[in-house]
Amino acid sequence: MASMELRQLQYFVAVAEELNFGRAAARLLIAGPSLSQQIKALERDLGVRLFDRDRRSVSLTPAGAALLPETRALLERADDLRHRARRLSGSEPVRLGYVNWLPPDLTARTAAVARVHMDAWVAPSHTQAARVAEGGLDLAVCWLRAEDLERRGLRARLIGADRLYAVATGPGTGPVPARETAVLLDDDTTSWWSWNVYAEELARDTGARAVRVSDGGITGAAFFDHVRRSRRPVINSPKGQTAPLPPDLVKRPVVAPEVYWTWSLVWRRSEDRNAVLGVAEALGAEGDLGIHGPDAWLPRNDPHRS
Repeated sequence: MASMELRQLQYFVAVAEELNFGRAAARLLIAGPSLSQQIKALERDLGVRLFDRDRRSVSLTPAGAALLPETRALLERADDLRHRARRLSGSEPVRLGYVNWLPPDLTARTAAVARVHMDAWVAPSHTQAARVAEGGLDLAVCWLRAEDLERRGLRARLIGADRLYAVATGPGTGPVPARETAVLLDDDTTSWWSWNVYAEELARDTGARAVRVSDGGITGAAFFDHVRRSRRPVINSPKGQTAPLPPDLVKRPVVAPEVYWTWSLVWRRSEDRNAVLGVAEALGAEGDLGIHGPDAWLPRNDPHRS
């Protein structure tokens, strides 16, 4: 029986349902003589005759009739196995949302685990987390507090961290203590809720000056205009980390403490699909990315704080 193949079982079921080798061969898209040879080979492997046949008719033998239901069940299980294997191999897409940052090697790290579909809707952290909780996304890269994870029924894994810096008018480029900086908060709480929560705690903890704006000036050209008007270096948000600086402005490291923003990969606590969990495992950060250093600052409720 070692040489028996699933396709031979499929041939057996087709002939049993058609009770005609010609119609069964047409249904299976193979030649009639090949079908007959495969059925004979299956009968040899099983050690029983499956069909009684003559020039005018084909009928199941008692053994064939007894084996037909078990064969159908076996083929169904094999089909289920194929579908499960596709899910495990990642042929079913995993939906990933983000804010503005993704691991640069995301595709390389997840290719062997799942087919990751990047969601086109780039939205704030709290919005992406809500979409995961509600089932609109499988995973999201965002910033959340520990209580947000608990309230939304999510799990989180550290996958990235930005050390924030200050932008200032020149000429000095040396380190600046956090207490001598300013941090902007935007009146648009829908778009900037996560940053405002973070920035307010940063100001309380370090003595940085909190400055409220209403022009979307957390990033972009408006941010640089605020820097030019400020008497203090202004801490740059994570959304501005890659923006090129105008030639009249400089970047200054923030110290005492070093200020970090963490990026979490979040998924539902109830998630049990191996493709989703495999992506979460593949994207986990190696090491603490500096966030546990002796002079590092994170909000008290950051889920990755020691």
